[in-house]
Amino acid sequence: MTGQGAGEPGLWRRNQRRLAPILFLAPAVIMFLVFVIIPVVESLRLSLYDWDGLSTPRFVGLGNYVELVRDDPVFWTALRNNIYWLVAFLVSPALGLLLALFLNQSGFGMRFVKSLYFMPFVISQVVVGLMFSWFFNADFGLLNHILEGLGLPPVALLESENSATFVIIAAGLWPQVAYCMILYLTGLTAINPELLEAARMEGVKGFKLLWHIVLPQLKPATSIALIVSVVGALRSFDLVAVMTDGGPYQSSTVLAYYMYEQTFGAFRIGYGAAIASCLFFLMDFCIVFYLLRSLPRARAR
Repeated sequence: MTGQGAGEPGLWRRNQRRLAPILFLAPAVIMFLVFVIIPVVESLRLSLYDWDGLSTPRFVGLGNYVELVRDDPVFWTALRNNIYWLVAFLVSPALGLLLALFLNQSGFGMRFVKSLYFMPFVISQVVVGLMFSWFFNADFGLLNHILEGLGLPPVALLESENSATFVIIAAGLWPQVAYCMILYLTGLTAINPELLEAARMEGVKGFKLLWHIVLPQLKPATSIALIVSVVGALRSFDLVAVMTDGGPYQSSTVLAYYMYEQTFGAFRIGYGAAIASCLFFLMDFCIVFYLLRSLPRARAR
């Protein structure tokens, strides 16, 4: 009996197949729970209170959301600007693909050219904002020096309520296009060369080759580029903070920056949490909409 008991496998060996996946996933699940799920739930809870961070929170229910929708024009300005950001950033995957197709070739000096296009991706967003702020500055900016040399009147794009948002979006597109380009360059290296050769032997070339052979193999890269572009557009903050501080007259503010102003400037913690919750739901809606549209097609294939 004693020898038979000693020969039995232990608890780990009997349950290794079931316990191993749990142990491997547990650290990531715990980190996701602590740094994502709990803050989201806490933000949703805080959005139901009126709180300045020091006094006792006062429960107001949906009062913060009612004020946002009914009595706060800046919220609608920020939401409209986020829509502008979203529409513009959805162009970045197409521009990144064009650059990737151009750079996906061998030739003299091509590595140097690639490094120039990679540069915006590795530069900090704060540095990008400072560069574009100096370029468009109405007093000493390079743009007005160029216009002066051409005999044209100076412009103050960052100081205008009608153009400030679009100048910031242009600054944001510069590194975003570079990021999409890197994704597509990586995807182009994984394309099956046999399919390309077979298509060329069948007489397929040009746009037809790109549309029917290349793009279907780049769909994983396209999915990542679209999702990252949506997230990048809706969480835009640093460029707005560096270039305009949401001005002039809060005309270029976005939801993330307006949330920051209300939370840490006006000390309206609950109101800022309500803005964050609206941004969270907007981002979720865009991503879920894309996934619901793309997953059935992937399953059909």
